[in-house]
Amino acid sequence: MTSTSRPSRLDPEIAARLKRSPDGLLPAIAQQYDTGEVLMLGWMDDEALHRTLTTGRCTYWSRSRREYWVKGDTSGHFQWVRSVALDCDADTVLVKVDQVGAACHTGARTCFDTDVLLEEAPADGAGSGTAVPDQ
Repeated sequence: MTSTSRPSRLDPEIAARLKRSPDGLLPAIAQQYDTGEVLMLGWMDDEALHRTLTTGRCTYWSRSRREYWVKGDTSGHFQWVRSVALDCDADTVLVKVDQVGAACHTGARTCFDTDVLLEEAPADGAGSGTAVPDQ
């Protein structure tokens, strides 16, 4: 069963705008609402987006478990929704949250702090920033 075949209560006007992957999913970026810190990327189908919009808690579709999961239900590391926006192409969702505890399944605050590929790139985009060597 693909995620597009699951029933959804998402507003049809919103659903009509979405550009989903072939498996019916949208990438959903979770960002700390007050600092701008990028926390994680998860996947949402229409129903997960509906639940996120209506419950105030981030709900994702687990591609590996093939089920919905609400951030914090098992870990205690909640994401309280502050705002939700679509990007200009309507193919990515940005969810600004108040993160309680770690966002990453590894226990880290963010999923993007352990494998930095480039640090301090110059503002002019010249590409002479410091590349992080292989570890």
